Amino acid sequence: MTARIPYQPADLAEPTDLVATIRARRGGQLLNLDRMLLHSPPLARGWNAFLRAVRTELEVDPRLRELAMCVVAVLNGAEYEFHHHAPEFVAAGGTAQQVAALRDPLRAAADAEMFDEVDRAALQLTIEMTRGVTVNDATFDAVHRRLGERQTVELVGVIATYNMVSRFLVALGVEPE
Repeated sequence: MTARIPYQPADLAEPTDLVATIRARRGGQLLNLDRMLLHSPPLARGWNAFLRAVRTELEVDPRLRELAMCVVAVLNGAEYEFHHHAPEFVAAGGTAQQVAALRDPLRAAADAEMFDEVDRAALQLTIEMTRGVTVNDATFDAVHRRLGERQTVELVGVIATYNMVSRFLVALGVEPE
């Protein structure tokens, strides 16, 4: 699928402060996602601030955060999201074999050899939140027992956030760079 709305130019310079902030967060470049968001500077500004906090300011383990992001991407058909977060999952301590296993989230959630109890609880939470929104008590309790209040809230927030991201990407046909 190609982008349903043309991307803003890669060399976009305006609005100066916003573009500079996004480029700084991205190591100097604008990703296709940014170039789509920049059709609406207020949306791009809020998105950049919010996603920066989700990606860099939470206490929840970065590996667990990236695991959830990858599963959301698979379940929602957001290849762009998977393309960007699978390497982050590996950088945070995941393995290439686990990345491959995440392509089948239901099987991964049941795989006690490849994923530990915390991973499997997070996988199940991600599946339930993404597929049906409602989370059963046993799933929630399994996560909460292992992560405590703050990190449970943060993981739920990550899953909710990346469901938003994937829906934006898929609806607009944003392609991996």
